[in-house]
Amino acid sequence: MARIIAVANQKGGVGKTTTTMNLAASLATLEKKVLLIDADPQANASSGLGVDVSKVDCSIYNCLIDKADAYEAIYTTDIDGLDIIPSHIDLVGAEIEMLELKNRERVVKQMLEPLQKEYDYILIDCSPSLGLITVNALTAADSVIIPVQCEYFALEGISKLLNTIRIIKSSLNPDLEIEGFLLTMYDSRLRLANQIYNEVKHHFQELVFDTVIKRNVKLSEAPSHGLPVILYDADSEGAKNHLSLAQEIVDKHPEI
Repeated sequence: MARIIAVANQKGGVGKTTTTMNLAASLATLEKKVLLIDADPQANASSGLGVDVSKVDCSIYNCLIDKADAYEAIYTTDIDGLDIIPSHIDLVGAEIEMLELKNRERVVKQMLEPLQKEYDYILIDCSPSLGLITVNALTAADSVIIPVQCEYFALEGISKLLNTIRIIKSSLNPDLEIEGFLLTMYDSRLRLANQIYNEVKHHFQELVFDTVIKRNVKLSEAPSHGLPVILYDADSEGAKNHLSLAQEIVDKHPEI
C-alpha cells in the first residue's frame, strides 16, 4: 500500500511544487514506484515533468468532478517508475462544484483508494491555499511535508496551517502525521537564512528534515525544460539535495 504524502503550505513561493516534483523523481531514482498528483490549478508540476497541459484529455479535475476513472488520468514521465495525474486550469472552479457533493472532503481519498496498491509513494502537490482541495489532500494523506523558505516571513502562516492540520486530525483523518518541515531556498552566506534555520529547528526540533534544499540555479532552470533537476543536471546541488531528502524518507519508512 502506497504511503500518501501531501506537500502543503498555503503561503505561495515556498518551493512546494519544486519539492514535490523533484522528490517524486528522486524517489523513483531510488527504485520506488511513485505517483504524483498535481492538485494545483497552475499545473506547474505537470508541465515541469514534461506534460503538455493543453493536450491533457483526462486530468484530476475530471476524476473529482466527472468521476472519471483515475487510471485514465495517469500519464507516464521521462523517469522510469514516476507517473503523474496532471492538473488543469478548470480545477480553479472545482471547489465550488464540489460543495454539492456528498462526503466532499473525502473525494480525493476515494479517488486514490484503487491506486494505492500500484505504488510505493503517492505525492500530492497542493495549491497555495487552505481550500477544499487542500483539505481533501490532507484527508487522504498519511502525512504532510511542510516546505518553509529561509526568508523573512517564513514562519508567517505556519500556525494557520498547523491549526488546519489539527482540525483535520480531529474530524476527518486522525492518522495524519507531519512527515517533516523542509527548509528550502537556503543560502548559508545569509545571516537571515541561518536565523530562520535555527528558529525552525528550535520550534519543531526532530520534525525538521536533516536535508536542507539550498538555492540552486539548475533547480530553477529545470522546469522550463520539462524536466526534474535530476535529469537536467544530476551533479547539481539541487539534484543532490532532493536525492538526500528522498533517502531520508525511504530510511524513515523501511516497510515500503
